[in-house]
Amino acid sequence: MSKVTVDASTCVGCGLCEQSCPEVFEVQGDGVAHVKSQSCSSCNLQEVADSCPVNSIKVSA
Repeated sequence: MSKVTVDASTCVGCGLCEQSCPEVFEVQGDGVAHVKSQSCSSCNLQEVADSCPVNSIKVSA
């Protein structure tokens, strides 16, 4: 199972990850994306990570 993390120090809260996979990501009141779940049946989490404009999302084995 993959481990998904968001680096809060570099996240700009653009919401692209949340739009791509709301089952896993949520931009909260602090303006930073948070991981709600470590898995998703409908999203490719590596593709979501690769689409992050500031490379804040990491998916590791």
